[in-house]
Amino acid sequence: ISEFATHRKDSASAAAYERTTAEAFEALTTFAKPLVAMIHGVCIGGGLAIAASADLRIAADDARFALPAARLGLGYHVNGVERLVRLLGPSTASELFFTARRYDAAEALRIGLVNQVVAKAELERFTAGYVAAIAANAPLTLRAAKRAIAEIQRDPARRDLATVQRLIAACFESTDYAEGVRAFLEKRPPKFRGA
Repeated sequence: ISEFATHRKDSASAAAYERTTAEAFEALTTFAKPLVAMIHGVCIGGGLAIAASADLRIAADDARFALPAARLGLGYHVNGVERLVRLLGPSTASELFFTARRYDAAEALRIGLVNQVVAKAELERFTAGYVAAIAANAPLTLRAAKRAIAEIQRDPARRDLATVQRLIAACFESTDYAEGVRAFLEKRPPKFRGA
């Protein structure tokens, strides 16, 4: 915020700033693998925008969230608004934007801003286990599911369902699918290779 006087001093510089940040957020949201944000302490403004770009968010019980745009007088970029509306729904996103108030971790969990809340002392251990459990799953299935989730959030006319269908078909043609079924029948953990 201390740099806004130089980086967002008028609508032209604000537009350039938004283009740059939009590229960064797009890189996060389109990352092929599941992206998990681990949050502790203050998660306000840009930090919240980064966290909202992740697929899943795990917060420590000391986390605090806010979007202070209404208190700063700035216009929030439409892509960021859209991301939060999709995540929270229009009514809750409206409250977040209109009130600019702080939410504690329990409220963030209640409104769907985060997926899990854990004690601060357990945050890293819990998140590492959570991520390890995801990573142990079939990579092709994760990629297909992530893409399907992204596509169903798009306008129906802009959805790339053909790519989703190819990704789903690749799962059924993979050695991972055969391994998953075999491991289930043999009552053992599967060993996926992403092929």
